[in-house]
This record gives sequence, C-alpha cells and structure tokens, in this order.
Amino acid sequence: MAESSKLKRAPIDATARALSGAVSRTVTSPLDVIKIRFQVQLEPTTSWALLQRNLHGPSKYTGILQGTKDIFREEGLWGFWRGNVPALLTIMRYTSIQFDALDRFKTYVVGSSKTEDHIRLSPSLSYISGAVAGCPAIIGSYPFDPITLVASQGEPKSDFMILSLIWPADLLRVSSCPEILFRTLSW
Repeated sequence: MAESSKLKRAPIDATARALSGAVSRTVTSPLDVIKIRFQVQLEPTTSWALLQRNLHGPSKYTGILQGTKDIFREEGLWGFWRGNVPALLTIMRYTSIQFDALDRFKTYVVGSSKTEDHIRLSPSLSYISGAVAGCPAIIGSYPFDPITLVASQGEPKSDFMILSLIWPADLLRVSSCPEILFRTLSW
C-alpha cells in the first residue's frame, strides 16, 4: 500500500521540486545575466590588464553597477531575464532529478524512507548524498546549459539558434549529432 501512495505522489513531488528550482532561478536571473556577460566579454575588465597585455580599447562591462545600468539602458528590464526560459528548462530538470536522487540515496543509506530517519543522517553522509545526487542531475540537465549561455549573451540570434532555444531536440535533429550536447563532459 505504501508503494502505491508513493507512486501517486511522484508527479506531485516532481512538480514541486521543479517549481522550487524555477522560482529560485527566476529570482536570481538578473545576477546570472550580469555574470554571463562578464564571462563572455573578450576585453579585460581592468585597465591594469589592458596595460599588461598591450591591448587597447575599453571593455563594455567594467563593474557590476555599470553593467547593470548598461543592460537596463540598452535592453530594458526584461534584459535581465534574457535566456531565462532555457535556463528554467535546465534548472527545473536539474532540481527534480537531484531531489529525487537525494531522497533515493538517503533511503538506501539509512534503510528507511521516513524523513525522520533521513534527518538523523550524519553530516558527512548527508554531504556525500548531496554530491551523489548531483551527478545524475548534471547529466540529465546538461544539454540545456550551453543553450542557456548562448541565450543570455545579449547578441542577436539566428533562426536556427532561436529554434534550438525552444527545444534542444531541434538542435539534435538539425545537427544529427546527439554527442554535441554532451561534448564538454568528456575528458
């Protein structure tokens, strides 16, 4: 009987896990957009780096406040949520898989599916459980991550890229190479 109630609850739990990830991602999206803009910027952010490399030319983003003002001025408020839809696809899948794997691993380690027993887990085993749960979550959500990076750069996108932002399966169909989505996971 307990197994059937667990199966009935599975879609509800998965939805709750995914929504928790969606809310946290949406709230922190402006910080992520600013971070990605700095990461993909080719020019150094300090004048000292310019002098050391003998480079000339100003950086588009030189600080968090300046970057925030530029994004707001050039793209408006919605610019801070650029790339949020593919990021939501990544994080919703990630959190759903991670919390499920975490629950399953803790149940395996403790030998019980009761929450009270999971709470009594030692800090080291709890840490290991979280690390183990992150592995399938990364593998299951990784194909969406490069798409998120491209979507939040702020550059104009081609029709092909816009299609691939809607669903990575379109990218697979067009490229006919599923390995492309996991390429950077290899050593």
